[in-house]
Amino acid sequence: MGLLSIFKKSEKQKEEEVRDLETGLAKSKESILGKLSRAIAGKSKVDEEVLDSLEELLITSDVGVDTTVKIIERIEERVARDKYMSTDELDAILRSEIAALLSERGDGSATESYCKVGGMPYVVMVVGVNGVGKTTTIGKIAARLTASGKKVFLGAADTFRAAAIDQLCIWGERAGATVVKQSMGSDPASVAFDTLKSAVAQGADVVIIDTAGRLHNKINLMNELTKIRNVMSKVVPDAPHEVLLVLDGSTGQNAIEQARQFTEATKVTALAVTKLDGTAKGGVVIGISDRFSVPVRFIGVGEGVDHLQEFDSKLFVETLFRK
Repeated sequence: MGLLSIFKKSEKQKEEEVRDLETGLAKSKESILGKLSRAIAGKSKVDEEVLDSLEELLITSDVGVDTTVKIIERIEERVARDKYMSTDELDAILRSEIAALLSERGDGSATESYCKVGGMPYVVMVVGVNGVGKTTTIGKIAARLTASGKKVFLGAADTFRAAAIDQLCIWGERAGATVVKQSMGSDPASVAFDTLKSAVAQGADVVIIDTAGRLHNKINLMNELTKIRNVMSKVVPDAPHEVLLVLDGSTGQNAIEQARQFTEATKVTALAVTKLDGTAKGGVVIGISDRFSVPVRFIGVGEGVDHLQEFDSKLFVETLFRK
C-alpha cells in the first residue's frame, strides 16, 4: 500500500485484505485467464495473431478500447525489442505493462492522507449517481477513520432523497461519526456550509460531504456542485481537498460513461470503484484510471466495512492476472 496510507494496518490485516482481494476478483480473474488461455492455445510465441486475440480479450474484459491500444503498443514494443517472446511469458508481461501504465496515474492511497490541513478539517466531497454505493462507501470510510482515532463529520447534502439522509444517519451512528442534516429538499450548499462550520467549531479531523447523484441535466449538476464547493471554501480554505467519484464497477463501460460526465461537471481528484465482487468486469478499473488520469483511491470487494480497500495498483494487477 502507499506510504501515506489512510488507515494503519497490522500484518494480519494486510494478509486478510490480500485474501479478500483474491476472493473479490475471482470472477474477473477466471474470465480473463480463461480468455488468455484460449488466445494462446497452440501457440509457442507471441505473434500478430496472439496480439490480436489479446486485444480482443482486453476489450471484452471492459478495459476499454483506448487503454487496450496503449497496452498492446507497449507489448508490441517489447516483442520488437526482445525479438522473441514465448506465450508462457505473456501473463507476466501483461502484469508488468498494465502495472506500469497504472503507476503513471499514482495510487490513491499514496496521495495525502485524510488529516487536518493547516489546523482545519480535511474535506472530501463525494459525488456519483444514485445506486453506485456512494453513501455506503462514505459510511465505510468514516467507520475506518473513526476506528483509527479520527473525529469525523458527515454532511447529508443529498437532500433530494429522504432515503439518502436516513442511510447516512444510520452509517454515522454505526461509525461513531457526527451527521449534520437538514430536512429533505433543503439547499445542499446550506447543509455543506453548516457541516463545515460545526466541524471546525468542534475540532473535527475529517469532513465527508454526500451529494446528489442526478445526471439528467449536467448543467444543473455542474452548477450545484460548483455552489457547494464555493460555499465550503468560505469556511475552510481550499476545500474540498478531495472530490471522490464513486463508480459501480459491475456496470462495466457504463461506469466509464459516468466518469466522463462527472469529470466534465466538476474537478474529480480521486475514484472509488465499488461492487467488484460478484462481477467479471474488474478490468474496468484499469480503463477508468488510465482514461481519466485520476488515481483510484478505493475499491470495493465485498459487503463488509473491511472490504473497502485502499487501491494498490501493483497488487490489483498481480491478483487479476496471476495464474
